[in-house]
Amino acid sequence: MKQNKLLYLMIAGIVLGIFSGWMFGSAMLSVGWIGEMFLDALKMLVVPLIISSMIVGIAGLGDIRKVGTTGFIALVYFITTTCIAVVIGLVMVNIIEPGIAVKMTVEQIPAKVIGKESIGVTDIFKSFISPNLVRSMADMEILSLIVFSLVFGGILTTLGEPGKRVIDFFDTVNASIMKIVHLLMYFAPLGVFALIASKLGAAGGGDLFLAELAKIGKYVVTVVSALLIHGLVVLPTILYVITRRNPVIYFKNVIAALTTAFSTASSSATLPVTIECAEENNRISRKSSLFVLPLGATVNMDGTALYEAVAALFIAQMLGIELGLGEQMIVFLTATLAAIGAAGIPEAGLVTMVMVLQSVGLPLEGIGMLLSVDWFLDRCRTTVNVWGDSIGAGVLDNLEKSR
Repeated sequence: MKQNKLLYLMIAGIVLGIFSGWMFGSAMLSVGWIGEMFLDALKMLVVPLIISSMIVGIAGLGDIRKVGTTGFIALVYFITTTCIAVVIGLVMVNIIEPGIAVKMTVEQIPAKVIGKESIGVTDIFKSFISPNLVRSMADMEILSLIVFSLVFGGILTTLGEPGKRVIDFFDTVNASIMKIVHLLMYFAPLGVFALIASKLGAAGGGDLFLAELAKIGKYVVTVVSALLIHGLVVLPTILYVITRRNPVIYFKNVIAALTTAFSTASSSATLPVTIECAEENNRISRKSSLFVLPLGATVNMDGTALYEAVAALFIAQMLGIELGLGEQMIVFLTATLAAIGAAGIPEAGLVTMVMVLQSVGLPLEGIGMLLSVDWFLDRCRTTVNVWGDSIGAGVLDNLEKSR
């Protein structure tokens, strides 16, 4: 009952935040610090949570051969859903053609992507390994931390009793972090209100947002409709076919995580809440949730991949550049790969989009046309990312139990 009240308050916080930001515009920037504090509090938990989760999760899977099978299943799910998401995005953008008749009004490369022009496929592979784990923790470079934690946890299982003592330590750390999450969620309604209101206020309020929608509204419709098809049709179908669980009930049980994802625009910051919803509400086993969800928050970016594919073709259409089947296949591959390398932080998709645009020779100036609505679409795609992670945990848990 208490949990339902908190959920209703979070939804009310989002609605009130949208209303306040829409009506009062830049005046709502004054509450931005509250939202930043809430977001920082969530981010503060990410590094210890991911390290402890991955170590405990990999240890809980036991036999190293089973770990390999489990990891393979998770990887197949991540790649399959991401590929489906990109295909949906490409189909929708080809049908709606949102870039036709849109005038390019930006002539400079956005400051957010300046200096990122040299990013390539090899940089994604290099991000798997960090020469300095402490720096990776400070910079929230999650992928290298996951790789280290997986290897470290696997090695601990081979050390007998001494290794078990270390695993028990990280198990206690993990349980403690989740207790902090419980406390933090009491401030979630206020936090999500401030985040939404200040972000909409920074965009100039409802009038300016509507003015931007008038310019590239078809682009927003294309992205959102593609995300809805993937989030409300494809992912629930996968959940039902594999687990026979009711997608509506499953969805209801993760609303707290989805509302947090929408307000923070960060799948990594949402991770503590996602794990709590999976274990306590959807009864996902601890070993499955601690293995899949931290991995998914970094690697499984369905919404981001879909968004980047749509954005690339939108920019091409806007500039009158025809992308044939071959070029669209390149977009498909690079959007999928770039999404894997995208950090689970706000607007990370804008940075990795550089790779997608460069793969088919599109100018980076086109990204500037997307910035005015990206804060909104970022929240939508992050919500789909977290929803995909949550379903992935349910799928893997079901397959683990049936083996």
